[in-house]
Amino acid sequence: MATILASYKIPQNIKPSWARSDGFIQDFWEQAFDCSFKSADELEDSEKLCTGEEKLENLPGTLFEMSMTGQSYNIYNAVHAVLPLSICTDHCHPGFSKQKRESEKFCCYDCAPCPEGMVSYQKDMDACFTCLQDSYPNNDQNECIPRVISYLSYKEPLGITLAVLAVSFSLITVLVLGTFLKYQDTPLVKANNRNLSYILLISLLLCFLCSLLFIGQPGKLTCLLRQIAFGIIFSVALSSVFAKTITVVLAFMVTIPGSRMKKWVGRRMANFIVLLCSLLQTITCIFWLSTFPPFPDMDTHSLNTKIILQCNEGSPALFYCVLGYLGFMAIVSFTVAFLARKLPDRFNEAKFITFSMLVFCSVWLSFVPTYLSTKGKYTVAMEIFSILASSAGLLSCIFFPKCYIIILRPTLNNREKMVRRKNGK
Repeated sequence: MATILASYKIPQNIKPSWARSDGFIQDFWEQAFDCSFKSADELEDSEKLCTGEEKLENLPGTLFEMSMTGQSYNIYNAVHAVLPLSICTDHCHPGFSKQKRESEKFCCYDCAPCPEGMVSYQKDMDACFTCLQDSYPNNDQNECIPRVISYLSYKEPLGITLAVLAVSFSLITVLVLGTFLKYQDTPLVKANNRNLSYILLISLLLCFLCSLLFIGQPGKLTCLLRQIAFGIIFSVALSSVFAKTITVVLAFMVTIPGSRMKKWVGRRMANFIVLLCSLLQTITCIFWLSTFPPFPDMDTHSLNTKIILQCNEGSPALFYCVLGYLGFMAIVSFTVAFLARKLPDRFNEAKFITFSMLVFCSVWLSFVPTYLSTKGKYTVAMEIFSILASSAGLLSCIFFPKCYIIILRPTLNNREKMVRRKNGK
């Protein structure tokens, strides 16, 4: 460093004629060379006239050091660090950066606004910079503002409303289940396999409760459980509905003379359908968990002003496989129930299952485009709403007509009345 400074010489072509705009050089020149720039008439006897051709190297080192010392080099840097103003432009304010003008002096530049998403917080900055992921530029692009953490919380009105709906529907389901258990020996409850009714009611109860997993700050456990629980529990519910539909069809076929379908009617057949259909969904969910499990994630790109805390599904393809399987089961149940809706039986549930599957399919068909078009907590809220609406559709269409007869029209809940209705009397 010392060698470099020693070899760095001060320019020797400095002339007092530069003093047109700077009086400092003339003052220095008069003191250094003990001369004056006054006119000849104004000179005193002891003064000599400055010619302007004096040599700086003739001055003693104590008065003027020609080589660049460490101290003078620091002063040199300090002076240059202060962007005397350019003669071509004014200061560039925060929110702008310097942009060099082509084919002009190096000190000539324009002030260009910072690009979108970037800021400059000082005057005359050479370039704008990007805010950190936890902040975003303000409107003037001269400051980074901390982002707001966003997720569907129990403390906000939307989260509270959905949680209250989930708990309310759960309590209603418990009341319906209690009613069926209390009147379990009546013909209406026994019709179309009461065990399937119990399985369906319990699965609907769990469906309502599993929607609570979607509310609150996403964690590792909740991210793993919520979609898997939703997929498996809903598959049990739809399997029960499908088994109920098949029971109606087989019960009618048994009444046909010479039919060999009697051996297929009973609990074993219904249980087999529920287990098989639920098992297929369970295998898919286990494969999902073992390969690309969901995990907590942060979305810093969708919204500039917010950091979205969410559950990354791990594999969108497997998520849509789980959802697609539920849709397939709903369509099959709807088709079979629609074809069997007019079959005579003591209490034909097929027409009520038809309405419930129509509601189910309508809800989830509208869910997919909405799910893809929304961001953040509203995506989660939409899925919760779909779970609650489709579960409530199954509960109301299948069980409310029965509860109406059991509670308000008990005279119709006997074998004689049902036989008469079956025979059209």
